[in-house]
Amino acid sequence: MTVQTFLPLFISFIIMVVLAPFVIPALTKLKASQTERNIMEEHVKKTGTPTMGGIMIIIAVAVSTLIFGRNESRNYMVLLLTVGFGIIGFIDDYLKVVKRKSDGLLAWQKLILQIIVTTAFLIWFLNTPGCDLSIVIPFTGGYCANIGIIAIPLFYFAVIGTVNGTNFTDGVDGLLGTVTLPVAAFFFVVSAHLSQGVEPVSLAVIGTLMGYLLFNCYPAKVFMGDTGSLAIGGFVAGAAYVMNMPLFIIIVGFIYLAEVLSVIIQVSYYKITKGKRIFRMAPIHHHFELGGWSETRVVTVFAVVTALLCIVGYLAR
Repeated sequence: MTVQTFLPLFISFIIMVVLAPFVIPALTKLKASQTERNIMEEHVKKTGTPTMGGIMIIIAVAVSTLIFGRNESRNYMVLLLTVGFGIIGFIDDYLKVVKRKSDGLLAWQKLILQIIVTTAFLIWFLNTPGCDLSIVIPFTGGYCANIGIIAIPLFYFAVIGTVNGTNFTDGVDGLLGTVTLPVAAFFFVVSAHLSQGVEPVSLAVIGTLMGYLLFNCYPAKVFMGDTGSLAIGGFVAGAAYVMNMPLFIIIVGFIYLAEVLSVIIQVSYYKITKGKRIFRMAPIHHHFELGGWSETRVVTVFAVVTALLCIVGYLAR
């Protein structure tokens, strides 16, 4: 590796740091502010903090990837999912915080848009030489299984599930960005080791999140909103699939999985028992907060767990 290898990281970091002082006041002026309905007093205090900061994430990642993608189509396929899902999140955020439509996009509208973006990626992916839906099985020394037609529904489930997992994870200052840093580093290291070619987009995400966390660490000056959280989910799912490693999301993205499962379990149990709860609150990071953990402790513990699991994922490749 050379200094040039890491230029996407530094460029995306600089773009983020340069954009933030202009974009954050603009979002505040636009009154694109967060309205907290959380029962915790600490979160109620955040009402008025500008959101939709994910716009900066999309711009920084896109510019850096387009410059340094090295004409490797896999980088641009990952970028398609990143930007595509980010646009869906932007529409949802805009309707909620600017147009004051509390529901934003309706669930069915959001799902249709997610299916459209996912299908566009799938068509491009399957028509690219060297790309297929075979899956590397963890802890098998790189054995790649072809699961036939089952791969198609699994693809949609994995991509949309991952995106919703990152969306649920974005609920504490700095949490999603900090947790995703080691995940992006995992994809960079494995891609470099196996010559998969997605180092530029992975480094672009790392640099972008480093810059973003300067403004999103506790107490946050800006939130990424669905614009950023859906874009990050698109990156994770896209990087995993172009490297034939969707099963590794379960390992390195365990926090995303735990967050979305906690919501599913909580809602299901509440309906079945007619009012009883398993967790103090879902997603699960709020459960720990109500148990006495500070936001910074939640972020630290979740990030450390993710970093350890990324090491496990590297050993499992």
